[in-house]
Amino acid sequence: MPTPPPAANLQWTVQRILQWAGGYLKDRGIDSPRSAAEMMLAHALGTDRIHLYMYPDKPLKKTELAVFKDYIRRRIRREPVAYIVGRKGFWSLELGVTPAVLIPRPETECLVEAALAVLAGRAIVPAARILDLGTGAGAIVLALASEAGAHCFFASDVSPEAVAVARRNAAAAGLSERVHFFVGDWFSAVRPDPVFDLIVSNPPYVARGDMAGLQPEIVRYEPKLALDGDEDGLRSYRAIVGAAHLHLKPGGTLMLEIGHDQREAVQSMAEQTGVYDGWGCQRDYGGHDRVMTMKKKDVASHRKDC
Repeated sequence: MPTPPPAANLQWTVQRILQWAGGYLKDRGIDSPRSAAEMMLAHALGTDRIHLYMYPDKPLKKTELAVFKDYIRRRIRREPVAYIVGRKGFWSLELGVTPAVLIPRPETECLVEAALAVLAGRAIVPAARILDLGTGAGAIVLALASEAGAHCFFASDVSPEAVAVARRNAAAAGLSERVHFFVGDWFSAVRPDPVFDLIVSNPPYVARGDMAGLQPEIVRYEPKLALDGDEDGLRSYRAIVGAAHLHLKPGGTLMLEIGHDQREAVQSMAEQTGVYDGWGCQRDYGGHDRVMTMKKKDVASHRKDC
């Protein structure tokens, strides 16, 4: 039997409201109902989830109950918890998120891991120059800068609103001086000079025909600009792969997050350019192809081999 809503005239404690909210969300098919309830209640109370367990008998004020009930209504409409509370954990960072940016996914941490491995394999001096295309909330570039701060980081997004979010996240993480943000559509704001050692991107890669089949949380609330990869899901890869070599140093690395079934298509378009080699693909924690790696050919070495 569905759980009834909380009555405003009852004395609701932390424990009681969580028990109610967990059941209420579960009855309506919401994923991870207890976890969602805890995150939203902690936000409503201006505290953290540990505090909820430390003080389970703490009574809620009427204003706090009203705020929490509003969060529950929003979640029932399938608004993501990250947008409701305005933040999402990624790597070791707590990132602010708004509907202007895609919510960072755990699988994108595989791209961070792969990029850090590339940086670890090179000397610190001179510092590497890294570019993050389509930065969104800044998840990738800020994770890299937090771990490998001796290098120089740059990040762009076509959305001014997204860049504003990323800049705020950089400031909150104390990384503003390490990362330079700018607005631009892929390489449109970057001169065609081979100055970067590493270019990373998690571009839109959902085929347009697949958009409607995504979860309501994604379809209704997350920015289509960060999801829609055109009819075949490959538009962004064509733009990036087709121009990255103009901005990479010889031997520089391009790393792309891809959809689970896009490895062959992305590698094929890269091979057709004739400017990349050193192929690699790393799988995510679910065993799916996730990070495509390629290197710009070292022209001098290539000529010597020929």
